[in-house]
Amino acid sequence: MNKLIKILLVDDHESILNSLEQEFCPENGFEVVGCITSAADMEAYCFRCRPDLIITDVCTAGGESGLLAVEKIRRKYPEIKIIVTSGFDEVTYAPRAKELGAHAFVYKSKRLDYYRETARRVLNGEYVFPEPKTIPMPKGEAPFTDREMEVLRLMCKGLTSEKIAKELFVAEATVKYHKANMLAKTGFSRAVDLAFYVITNGWINPNF
Repeated sequence: MNKLIKILLVDDHESILNSLEQEFCPENGFEVVGCITSAADMEAYCFRCRPDLIITDVCTAGGESGLLAVEKIRRKYPEIKIIVTSGFDEVTYAPRAKELGAHAFVYKSKRLDYYRETARRVLNGEYVFPEPKTIPMPKGEAPFTDREMEVLRLMCKGLTSEKIAKELFVAEATVKYHKANMLAKTGFSRAVDLAFYVITNGWINPNF
């Protein structure tokens, strides 16, 4: 008999956990070794259960970020594969998950069998990520650069140009240059209006 693949599920929605637990059953070759609601408990479960694979939501109970947990787990347990998932169309989640070391990103709009297919691919050494999303704007799709997206995300967190510059280790003038470029691309006259637009439409979540 083939050895079951041990999997840890992290999501603060009980219905999602139950659905994933049923999909990743022994009949499909998996053993769920933990169902937890907060990414804060992920490291302890990894130490105790040694899963082969983790599926974690970005936004978990207590405001704990699944993305930050990915970085910690990949550093301490590099052999564990990680799939990040989200029910939001937030444009930065997938690229950030990839940058932090996750092996795949799945939007929750996908069918359950897609999760299982992605898990198999990841366990076989593949990386599975969706096509990058852009932010729809009144003047058309905004082709922001990676650096502009970093600046925009920090703008949405309420940081000033000075604080963004310190966060990104660049000059404040460089931050203002990127802001000016984004305003020119989108037609907004003020950075605060651009930030409000992307937050209220759900394309950037300043809390995660």
